[in-house]
Amino acid sequence: MTGTAESPELRIPRGDLLRSRVVSDVGTTLSRALDRELTGYATLVPQETLLLEGDARGVVTFADGVPVLAYNTVSDSGGPDALAELAVPGPYRVELYAVGADALETAHEEDALRVAPGAAATELADDQALADRIREAAPEERLDAGGDDDSDAIAAFLEDDERIEAIREQARSEAAERASEWGLDDALVEGDEGEFDG
Repeated sequence: MTGTAESPELRIPRGDLLRSRVVSDVGTTLSRALDRELTGYATLVPQETLLLEGDARGVVTFADGVPVLAYNTVSDSGGPDALAELAVPGPYRVELYAVGADALETAHEEDALRVAPGAAATELADDQALADRIREAAPEERLDAGGDDDSDAIAAFLEDDERIEAIREQARSEAAERASEWGLDDALVEGDEGEFDG
């Protein structure tokens, strides 16, 4: 895994595959990594991506179950930006790998790729309780280093107008499909700007 000239390079060994499955909630994977005190990483491939296409893949590394880095192998972005880009509607194809701690030392020195301990839980799983559990397990220096500011990931998401509009469009489409399935077409009236009013 490599980065562009403008972004840090991420090199991670393949490791030992622990799990490979499709999940609707990334929180399940994050919780499992925490419970196992996993040192390794997860690859996340959104099955129905909005802005990421083809071989879109995110990587989140862990040290003793606590997320450390996030990286988007398609856009070469890292940290909160990568989490924001990967926070698309699931399901995801997730693979969880165990790696020796020494094999991740160099990667974990890349500050530009770091995320707050609880950021993956709030951004990818919208699970505040899990984020709190992860923070409790995080080393004190991770919390003191200013790396626990989940607002960074939220700010990156809110600044991405195109992705927000794409998510809104998908939500409108899914609402219309469900209404049609339930025979409620007449209950939805499309407004002047494409919004549905009940």
